[in-house]
Amino acid sequence: MTSNALRSVPSPAPSADDDFDVLPYIDGIGAFLAGPANVIMQLAWPGVGYGVVESPVDSGKTTLHPFKRFRTTFSYLAVAMMGDEDDRRFYREAVNTSHRQVRSGPDSPVQYNAFDPELQLWVAACLYYGIADIIERLHGRLDEDTADALYVYGARMGTTLQVKPEMWPADRAAFEEYWQAGLRKVSIDPTVRRYLYGVMSMEYFPWILRVTQARAIRFFTTGFLPQPFRDEMHLSWSSDDQRRFDRRLRVIAAINRRLPGPIRRLPFNYFLWDVRRRVRTGRKLV
Repeated sequence: MTSNALRSVPSPAPSADDDFDVLPYIDGIGAFLAGPANVIMQLAWPGVGYGVVESPVDSGKTTLHPFKRFRTTFSYLAVAMMGDEDDRRFYREAVNTSHRQVRSGPDSPVQYNAFDPELQLWVAACLYYGIADIIERLHGRLDEDTADALYVYGARMGTTLQVKPEMWPADRAAFEEYWQAGLRKVSIDPTVRRYLYGVMSMEYFPWILRVTQARAIRFFTTGFLPQPFRDEMHLSWSSDDQRRFDRRLRVIAAINRRLPGPIRRLPFNYFLWDVRRRVRTGRKLV
């Protein structure tokens, strides 16, 4: 995401009660392409990284159940972006059940707790950053009022869990300050890096997907990462890579803009429907 997208504006940031139609800016293809990069960004804080790597909740591990993890991650994003208050409450309760077990032990190299709102704020900030970034790349730069409204709406990435509204930086300028401070806490050690290499290489998925998709996923993942994260992951990226990345995204954006809205929003609209179906039928959400 360009720094211009977060610059300060003279008017106050819109209130959280403002009506913002997020649907035109939800693109499933963007999540597929940029999702692994966002996972790396989130786990680049050691407390988040080790919380995932050491999690005792086997049912939610990417290494053991990659397709279920895919479903639960996309379901959370669908609920946070498109869900109503009931959807968010149900999903919060379900996630909390899993998070209660995720805390550092005596042998953990860092201290963490899945209920730590500071860690959740970083995860939410990464999600907002990624959403704003992919919107700019697929739709072009937003006008100031729309960018402000999207930023306020982005707080839902955290408030759907334990982040309180007052923790969300007041405006885009404040977010930029928070983001730059957060980058100084980025540190990926060999244990977490190995896990993340597996994510970006589709190591935990069936071989047919690795053979057909892993190279492209690795390319787009590296392209979507800001340089500090590439450095921590020991990933190289040349000017030729950047030109190829930009060229491919322009083609994808041109095709994406011509798709009907419900098709563009897949699989988010499907997973929101699935969450509501699971609630109605008493099935587990995560």
